[in-house]
Amino acid sequence: MTAQLIITILGVYFAALLLIAWFTSRNADSDAFFTGNNQSAWYLVAFGMIGTSVSGVTFISVPGQVAAQGFSYFQLILGNMFGYFVVAAVLMPIYYKSNMVSIYTFLEERFGFWSYKTGSAFFLLSRTIGSSLRLYLAAEVLHTFLFRELGVSFIVTVGVTILLIWVYTFKGGVKTIIWTDTFQTFFLVGAVIISVVVISNQLGWGTVEMIKEVDASKYSTIFHFEDIKSPQYFWKQFISGIFMTIVLTGLDQDLMQKNLTCKNLGEAQKNMYWFSVILVAVNFLFLTLGALLYIYADQKGIAVPAQSDFFYPILALKYLGVIAGVFFLLGITASSYASSDSALTALTTAFCIDFLNFNKGNVVNKNRTRTYVHIGFSMLFFVIIVLFKEFNEGTTVIKTVLKAAAYTYGPLLGMFAFGIFSKHRTVTDRWVPVVCIVSPLLTFLVVLFIKEVLGYQTAFEDLLINGAITIIGLLCISHAPKQRDAFS
Repeated sequence: MTAQLIITILGVYFAALLLIAWFTSRNADSDAFFTGNNQSAWYLVAFGMIGTSVSGVTFISVPGQVAAQGFSYFQLILGNMFGYFVVAAVLMPIYYKSNMVSIYTFLEERFGFWSYKTGSAFFLLSRTIGSSLRLYLAAEVLHTFLFRELGVSFIVTVGVTILLIWVYTFKGGVKTIIWTDTFQTFFLVGAVIISVVVISNQLGWGTVEMIKEVDASKYSTIFHFEDIKSPQYFWKQFISGIFMTIVLTGLDQDLMQKNLTCKNLGEAQKNMYWFSVILVAVNFLFLTLGALLYIYADQKGIAVPAQSDFFYPILALKYLGVIAGVFFLLGITASSYASSDSALTALTTAFCIDFLNFNKGNVVNKNRTRTYVHIGFSMLFFVIIVLFKEFNEGTTVIKTVLKAAAYTYGPLLGMFAFGIFSKHRTVTDRWVPVVCIVSPLLTFLVVLFIKEVLGYQTAFEDLLINGAITIIGLLCISHAPKQRDAFS
């Protein structure tokens, strides 16, 4: 994998993205940017969402952490699948009934102005942090294995990475994203399959033998029912997977924006059901790849790096040959860009609709304003990535992303749950921001108490605790509607 080959591959890849963007963004207006004119085919949305959901974090971190956690991550994935069914059956009908562009307008309809702004603000915070960290991995890999050897600094690498995303999304928005994500998902899945095939061939295994060897390895244990205090305990992972899906998909403008571009509710639900099944298979493939990577390293005497996020890149780019290296490069680029480009579009949408009131028709030049917002979030991505690079102490990015999501999406979980299941209670709207700010702080203290006093290590239960505290807070500032007099 020479520098010239890598640059050529990336050049052709981004030329293809720009070509897709040009075709899909011709005559695009704000409606096309935000909703895709509600003409997206459900099967394109379903396949493209794989790339958005997987991201560079899954592409690198999931195989890398197999040595420490085995296949236990699959317990979370099974919970995810159940969560997608909940999103399709409960949340999607609400969004389609009100013909929403931003899903957080539900909070305005249910509670009021401040609840609406608070919900959208928490999404903006969480998605900006999460997407920046996901994109960080792609920038780190490109810098470590290419640009650093060419004398290019990490800051310049990040800047170029974000600029390329901005170029092909700033005009077409979600209409372009539907097609570019489909294109990128193809390379993401292809990269994993190619890596599995190459490793199996180098170890002299056919498909059946490879499956037997992985199953017999020390890495293949999926289910853990022994120790309830363990972070890998089945019910902790499964239930957390359900709620992680509800908040990271059902309450997330990014993924819901794609679903809302479908022609009707039925097609959107069909997309979600098929997507959930495919995603389970793709994640199992990632875990299989992780086991093969460690088996390969054991047999070849290759040292495992201290930071597991770099294990797959090192093997793919230095040991598995040119074909595996090329597809890995395309895969990490596709997975990171498919997640980040749609996030950038969703953040722009949420800010324009929820804070600049694009849907109320009082913005004079929507296209120019939208472009400025798009640039602003791109610059924010840049700042967060550079800061994370400076202060990260070796923690795997997937753990950081999920931990951050537990604290920033928890208030959203509580607000939507309270709004849907307590239809006859009204909150004091101006106090909702206070409840949502205090809830993550109390969650941190509760989790610390559970760990230090009770000796119980939480996994992703932090999200449930956060949501529960938010619900209790909303209950405290709510009241039942006054009963009307029988003769009034």
